[in-house]
Amino acid sequence: MTEVVRTRTELAAARDALPGTVAVVMTLGALHAGHEALLHAARERADHVVVTIFVNPLQFGPTEDFDKYPRTFDADLAVCAAAGVDLVFAPSREEMYPTGAPLVRVDPGPLGGELEGASRPGFFHGVLTVVLKLLQVVRPDFAFFGEKDYQQLTLVRRMALDLNVPVEIVGVPTVREPDGLALSSRNRYLSADERVTASSLSAALRAGATAAAAGVGPDVALAAAHEAFQATGTPGAKLDYLVLTDPDLAPAPLAGPARMVVAAWVGGTRLIDNLAVRLAGPATDSLGHPAVDSKEEI
Repeated sequence: MTEVVRTRTELAAARDALPGTVAVVMTLGALHAGHEALLHAARERADHVVVTIFVNPLQFGPTEDFDKYPRTFDADLAVCAAAGVDLVFAPSREEMYPTGAPLVRVDPGPLGGELEGASRPGFFHGVLTVVLKLLQVVRPDFAFFGEKDYQQLTLVRRMALDLNVPVEIVGVPTVREPDGLALSSRNRYLSADERVTASSLSAALRAGATAAAAGVGPDVALAAAHEAFQATGTPGAKLDYLVLTDPDLAPAPLAGPARMVVAAWVGGTRLIDNLAVRLAGPATDSLGHPAVDSKEEI
């Protein structure tokens, strides 16, 4: 049976009663199949699973309506119970921030001001602050995060490394609809027509990945992604960014593992997605020089 606790004192007692390894899955609630994938991955890795459900006010900007974020606690608890979750920590705002908005927050560094951070200033300060607080009170061995929020996953990993947080950060692949749309609690805001238009994000990523695998180089692969987005997203989707990077969100390599990330507005809903790609790079000979077609006259 899944136990629900509301205070840090209750959490500490319940956590101490869990022998063996513990995994945590942090959520804002409104759980869907993507969250279920995190729960199942955590269940396979650890002896016990803790889920946190907390709509964190620090990560909502002035134009983002904190009060309208979906809150479906009873349904969320049923999902947790079905997945075999041992413990749900569902604190109030006052429990998490007893002195009000914290004066000290985690600085995400330069990456925190790029991509999502550029579009949502202060967002990652709020995310990393609450993640660190929850890691400290849950004291897990593992923390599971979805790859859909890839920049968040990357920054949480770096925070744990830089601040010596004794936890293993585990990424779980994105769960998608049959047409490729990444599962998100925001998808419920899409109309039927917008739902079709939203497939432009995953279409762009697939086109970029296909081009990258063909050895065309990062610029051409990215151009292929942009072309696919325009072809499938016009006129209902407005692109925020579509970029190709290395796996740590630094500039893209000429060859090897890379990441393509995208954000766009579909109607009034902002969606994000990403995909691992591999840049094949141009063909070379044994010395690393561009290969020459043997049939070409010299």
